[in-house]
Amino acid sequence: MEKRIGVVAIIVENVDSVQKVNSILSNYSELIVGRMGVPYKEKNVKVISIIIDGTTDKIGAMTGKLGKLDGVTVKSALTKK
Repeated sequence: MEKRIGVVAIIVENVDSVQKVNSILSNYSELIVGRMGVPYKEKNVKVISIIIDGTTDKIGAMTGKLGKLDGVTVKSALTKK
């Protein structure tokens, strides 16, 4: 299967989910090219942006697991080729 490059945006509103998010990202570290996390204290959320390179199956598996967590919103954008 062909690899794609993309970005994943993660917003964590439930502080109890932070460790679970980090655990999932660690399990899929082979996909991650770069990562930036910003704690937005005024709104009490954490925003994480990730540059990824992998197959759509692996990227979908990662974002699917993240999206199932309580208080976590995930959006992704991938290259077409």
